[in-house]
Amino acid sequence: MKSKNNSDIDQEQIELLEYAQSRIKQKKNLYYHFVLFLFISIISLTLNHIFSISNNISFLSYSWSFWLIFSWFFLFLFHVFNVYVTNRFMSKSWVRKQKSNLIKLQKLKIENLKKEAEIESKIKAESEIFNKKSQLITIIVAAAENDVIGIDNKLIWHLSNDLKRFKELTKGHHVIMGRKTFESMPRALPNRTNIVITRKKDYLAENAIVTNSLSDAISISSEDSQPFIIGGGEIYKMALNISDRIELTRVHHNFDGDTYFPEIDAKIWRETNRIEKKKDDNHKYNYTFITYEKIK
Repeated sequence: MKSKNNSDIDQEQIELLEYAQSRIKQKKNLYYHFVLFLFISIISLTLNHIFSISNNISFLSYSWSFWLIFSWFFLFLFHVFNVYVTNRFMSKSWVRKQKSNLIKLQKLKIENLKKEAEIESKIKAESEIFNKKSQLITIIVAAAENDVIGIDNKLIWHLSNDLKRFKELTKGHHVIMGRKTFESMPRALPNRTNIVITRKKDYLAENAIVTNSLSDAISISSEDSQPFIIGGGEIYKMALNISDRIELTRVHHNFDGDTYFPEIDAKIWRETNRIEKKKDDNHKYNYTFITYEKIK
């Protein structure tokens, strides 16, 4: 910090020295101009008096020497004004500072324009990817009362009606999932386009499309009127902001687990359909099929 301050002081001293030298030169030139003006004025008046040239070269009753001195006097006044007014307050240092300030201002404006353009471009891209008019992006999930959805990358319960509903809703559509969810299944889901999201660049998935981001997965499924997000936990969290519908199977029991579904905010989502089911021989727990729509 100390060296920086010293550098600033040195630069300031150099500028002050250059300014002082410039002012001295300007005043010297003004002095020489004044001496020359007096010298020429005296000579012209002397010549005019000695040779009486005024009788032949007079204009509006004034001699040529008068007009010469008169014109030069105004030129000298202009020089004085430049030295003591213009050059004093509008020195080269002042001009440099004004240019520097102007350049900084222009750079700031350019940066702001770039940021605005980037924001507009991002909004446009997101609007194209998540076009609500042409797509109904849907999350489909089964979650316990305490929002647990799995443990050790496995389902905790088996509800045949839930699996049947999942199959009926997603059939013929794109299903988007994380790598761990895909690996938890015996194979890619048939009669659907499987899309797997993973950070692994060289990851291969049989009978599935591999991509590295949720936005790319949505873009790939752009021709599908209703692509489904099917897990796991991290993918659900990312998808919650861009989804339009949630098809939730609420299992009415608390479970221990390591994967959770995010809390559904009632200010953002409204319940539009509910079908309650009781436990039976094939279903160990009570459960409810609930449909949520995002509030526009």
